[in-house]
Amino acid sequence: MIMSNKKKQMNSLILFIMLIGSLLGCGKKSPTTDDGGTIPPPSNTDPAQYGTPFSGVPATKDIVMYEVNLKTYSPVGLSSAMARLDSIKALGVNVVWLMPTYPVGVLKASGSPYAVKDYTAVNSDFGTLDDLRAYVAKAHTLGIAVILDWVANHTSWDNAWIQNKDWYQQDASGNIIIPPGTNYSDVAALNYNNTSMRAAMIKAMKYWVYTANIDGYRCDFADNIPNDFWVQAIDTLNKITTHKLIYLAEGTKGPEISAGFQMNFAFSYYGTLKNLFAGTSSPSALFSTNTAEKASLPANGIKLRYITNHDNASSDGSTISEYKGKQGALAAFVLAAYMDGVPLIYSSQEVGYPNSINFFNNVPVDYTANPDMIAEYKKIIAFRQAHEAVKTGTLTAYNDNDIVSFEKKTAADDVLVLVNSKNSSVTYAVPAALQGTTWTNGFTKTNITLGAQLTIQPYQYLALKK
Repeated sequence: MIMSNKKKQMNSLILFIMLIGSLLGCGKKSPTTDDGGTIPPPSNTDPAQYGTPFSGVPATKDIVMYEVNLKTYSPVGLSSAMARLDSIKALGVNVVWLMPTYPVGVLKASGSPYAVKDYTAVNSDFGTLDDLRAYVAKAHTLGIAVILDWVANHTSWDNAWIQNKDWYQQDASGNIIIPPGTNYSDVAALNYNNTSMRAAMIKAMKYWVYTANIDGYRCDFADNIPNDFWVQAIDTLNKITTHKLIYLAEGTKGPEISAGFQMNFAFSYYGTLKNLFAGTSSPSALFSTNTAEKASLPANGIKLRYITNHDNASSDGSTISEYKGKQGALAAFVLAAYMDGVPLIYSSQEVGYPNSINFFNNVPVDYTANPDMIAEYKKIIAFRQAHEAVKTGTLTAYNDNDIVSFEKKTAADDVLVLVNSKNSSVTYAVPAALQGTTWTNGFTKTNITLGAQLTIQPYQYLALKK
């Protein structure tokens, strides 16, 4: 059929417009980050699952956690850290927490690893995605779960997200601000009233579960983030039914546990413990703090107990100085590991590194130092893992002015712990309820029958079992 001239002209015009549109589209650039990288288009699909999800994630009560500071290894990075996994496993550890592994911002930077430039990339100073995958895979073969450090409160100023201004908190003049109540000038505060930012945050958290086969998160500055976000995030992550995930909040609020976290931080216990060894606190204060911390949580919540972590090692110094020597540091760890909660060891603690560690910097640690301390850490952790009473038993405190003394008991297990936090021998007046009872020393395997008094050496610790 022959077309009319008018129809031919109309078709020619349509073809011309389509050709022009195609040419313009070819010249259109994708949005870019400040350093020239492209911002990928939004996608609702999750990455394919890498590796086989780990079936050995421990029950919360059984966790012994190790915080890995990659900057304490020489050379710095995931490969060096992977070489240390066998030694960490030998301590009795079953969960490692990797400090932030993401690229760090340069704009307004201070060097903090908590100024995240890209939530879905690996810091090239530490290695590659393949290096992270290899680390996780080896940890899993050793029976160790791996959790990443998640920074949800803020980003670096050169994170690509900053182009979405509404994703950030702003002042009255519309300027993006630093996190309120802090002096963190190297980071910009995220706006949790923005639903698109929330969705992007949760998508990034899912990314690592799928892409690197990780086993959960330690969530930084958790108290400063609306609790309804944690509910939203954890509910979404828990829909990944192939994984059993660990959630640790750097916070103190009971509602965080109700939101889905299993653990949060024992800030108060750390402070009281430190004061006890400084001579400015008492055993009774430690028991009171323990009771108050437990009461602040729902029944299913557990406190992470520690004698140091990356913040404390930077601001308060080495455990050797905080607790008056190697023996004092070990005695303090017994109290952190045995009274209640789950214990944490921070990179360098087990070898008695003598100096503070600023986690902004590379601080090589000699992990072959003080093998005697390493041996003691192994004994302390092994005793904990062997005794359900230590992990879940009912606590009975025996008040004394000098000795921290308590019994923990289940129907089938009974443990008595005695710790001298002083640099002098103490003659301990054994409570009447314990006099005449016979126990086995959990470390030396020798038997002891308690009389009316017991001499306990400076910074000595006893773990006795029936």
